[in-house]
Amino acid sequence: MINKTGITNSNKGASSKNPSPLNIQNQIDGLKTNIISARVTDIVLNENHPLFDKVGNENGLGAIKFEFVNSTGTTNTSETNPVFALPLLPNLKVYPLINEIVTLIKLPNQQTGELNASLSYYYFPPLNLWNHPHHNAYPNPLTTTLLPQSQQQDYQQTEIGSVRRIEDGSTEINLGSVVNPTQNTFVERSNIHPLMPFDGDSLYEGRFGNSLRFSSTSKTNSKYKNNWSEEGNNGDPITILRNGQPKNSIDEGWIPTTENLNQDLSSIYLTSYQKIPFSIANENFVSYTNKPTLPSSYTNSQIIINSNRVILNAKSDSVLISGQISVGISSNDSVNIESKQIHIEGNDIKLGSSDPSKVQSVLRGDDTVDYLKIILTELQNIAEALKSIQDWPGGVPVPNPTILATAVSSGNILSQVSNNIDKIKSNFVKTI
Repeated sequence: MINKTGITNSNKGASSKNPSPLNIQNQIDGLKTNIISARVTDIVLNENHPLFDKVGNENGLGAIKFEFVNSTGTTNTSETNPVFALPLLPNLKVYPLINEIVTLIKLPNQQTGELNASLSYYYFPPLNLWNHPHHNAYPNPLTTTLLPQSQQQDYQQTEIGSVRRIEDGSTEINLGSVVNPTQNTFVERSNIHPLMPFDGDSLYEGRFGNSLRFSSTSKTNSKYKNNWSEEGNNGDPITILRNGQPKNSIDEGWIPTTENLNQDLSSIYLTSYQKIPFSIANENFVSYTNKPTLPSSYTNSQIIINSNRVILNAKSDSVLISGQISVGISSNDSVNIESKQIHIEGNDIKLGSSDPSKVQSVLRGDDTVDYLKIILTELQNIAEALKSIQDWPGGVPVPNPTILATAVSSGNILSQVSNNIDKIKSNFVKTI
């Protein structure tokens, strides 16, 4: 537990019936020492960092070094005995970049059971200085002389109230660890756009054009409109998971954007009563007698998954696709089905066309072969009988050479067909 200082003491004092002014002031002073703002000077993200062992190996991943905001640039602790801060929440972590500003709070650490006053720093997600999801870095204004002149001017203009807008590709400030280049994979981009908010939205935005929006139909008159509010009523829920902005996004990254199902790299839409402007790759539906409503015209709840490639895989059981009316599978090239066993069951199966005037019935193989065997047997009997036909020239019986030759030849052919008739049945495809 925390000693009677900081937040615990503040809460206790706030609930007191007659707090003294001195007691309140002591609590405020306690908060000042337990909640501070700090600039990130380094972060440990892999085993190659020189401080990996000091932060506790894998248990310390995400630990940051920091300096107090508006300090002279020196860190808050010595290099030989540095103090770190860990993410505040165990299951929701936003790792800051170098030069981003975070809020630190002192709370119990792993030794709290042994020492009641054992506290450590924990950090909240970075402050939203630029109101932008890509990064919110702001170098120490007391040390900005180390920046290029163009960037010094940018930050000076910001300090007097101007809006910082990166137009030259990057801020040219340090966003990664100086001592561990192996973890520095963040690439600053000027064309990452924040999402346009609508009334009541809950937005979760990554740094790279990926996002999760909990929103609704919002029929706004703003120039920044969304493309899912043409139908339905304000407040109809919609959830949008997006990964990656369009490749041709404009460079003015400060301009907000809305999701575009046709251009974003990968998307999942969960709708209620919206109409989504979206076309699937093949909308011919020529196999249907009654064609389904196009996805772009449908105004009831639907789930749309769109990407360059979509894979459904069940690693230990089954993939089950079921529809109350139909299941449509279409392609502009081919539909391929591969399996050791393929079962198709239905009362009306049409291959090649759904037009009743064009389709014909499939023969049942076993019955057809049985009937053919009967016919072959009878034909062989006829051929055998034809061999005995004779002519009587001058009253002397002699075989008819033409009929005899035909009968012998036909008998041989019929015998070969009879011996191989079972081979015309497929060993794999069965019907009823």
